[in-house]
Amino acid sequence: HISYGFWDDNTALNGIRLHCIDPSKGLSRSYENYASVQSDVGSWGQWKKIQWCPFGFLTAFQLRVESPQGIEDDSAANNIRFRCSGGSLLQGDGTFRGNWGEWTSTCEGRGICGIKTRIEEPQGYSDDTALNDVRMYCCD
Repeated sequence: HISYGFWDDNTALNGIRLHCIDPSKGLSRSYENYASVQSDVGSWGQWKKIQWCPFGFLTAFQLRVESPQGIEDDSAANNIRFRCSGGSLLQGDGTFRGNWGEWTSTCEGRGICGIKTRIEEPQGYSDDTALNDVRMYCCD
């Protein structure tokens, strides 16, 4: 998220990256033991700290989205929350603007392993929103 003040253009959630541990390499969360996947990413902001399920893997998610604000600044997707197979919840470091949508259906078995995002390209002097929507895919 990056904020430019009241009269300027703010975006919120710009990208989502999933990190996956290969259980055959042990449960160490060192960089050589996992792979990551991401879809398109917006043009602003910086990556936040990695969050891990304390046990298991991601099984469902919920997106926090701000509805269109008319002549005021739009930000679209503002945060994301995941449910882990062990029952824990992980929440991003996004903003409190907008409302949480419904939880997605639970990915049974092997969890979430794919992602597709809808990103608005920079609008020049018009209102930028960056990430607008996300789809997650269950592992086969």
